[in-house]
Amino acid sequence: MAVLDYKNLAARLPSDMVTFRNSDPFPYIVIDNFLENESAELLLKEFGQTPSDGGSWNQYTHFNERKSGLTRMDAMGEITRSVIDELSSPEFISWLSELSGIEDLMPDPDLDGGGLHEIKAGGFLNIHTDFLSHTERPHWRRQLNLLLYLNKGWQREWNGDLELWGEGMEFQAASIEPLFNRCVIFHTTEKSFHGHPVPVECPEYASRKSLALYYFSDAGVPLKLKPTYYKAMPDESLTKHVLVALDRWLVRAYSFLKRYTPLNDSIVSKFTRKK
Repeated sequence: MAVLDYKNLAARLPSDMVTFRNSDPFPYIVIDNFLENESAELLLKEFGQTPSDGGSWNQYTHFNERKSGLTRMDAMGEITRSVIDELSSPEFISWLSELSGIEDLMPDPDLDGGGLHEIKAGGFLNIHTDFLSHTERPHWRRQLNLLLYLNKGWQREWNGDLELWGEGMEFQAASIEPLFNRCVIFHTTEKSFHGHPVPVECPEYASRKSLALYYFSDAGVPLKLKPTYYKAMPDESLTKHVLVALDRWLVRAYSFLKRYTPLNDSIVSKFTRKK
């Protein structure tokens, strides 16, 4: 089963390079019909067979986010593993490097913070910049995010758009619907503010599904810990700004513990998972 149409990716690469590198507020691109249709359909079908309330999923529940994530490859289905393997292959990494202009990219075998993500009604992810150094591999610097959406029949009134914000949170530059087989790739920096802060309002039978993969480069030396940095939107209340900042401090402390102690998301999820 073919996962990607490399001939199509190669044919559109010259224009995609220009789009990616010249996008505002930071380099990004949206590619529809990213996977071969059969692969996308099978990936979605398999996603539905791995319920996010199961014990293998991590529950990210705090003031700045509410979602579920599966990072364990051994708990994923065969199709999901094959898609991740293809998106981690030398051929695909070479295409990513040409697209972005970033050399020596590496896929993440640990899926640190990545993997399958699911957000049900009421879930959200406040605007933030991502952690920039790998939890388990402190000399790895995060460079690119790849988000593949798996939401058939998604309605805009359900919210869940990926919002891209300018430096300093002065303006919203883009709002991207999380449509089926739509891929968003962007450069991960201290200025790449993004998220979907408006709680999802989908019916009980639906959820916001995605596959998230992150790509790194080797800095050669241990990097300073730079955890996820959440920020309130300009028009939000002073109380909201204070609470976002307090939670941001807690996330930083937790990130420190994850790097230097045995604590991890799986352990914490045992306490946050709904019974």
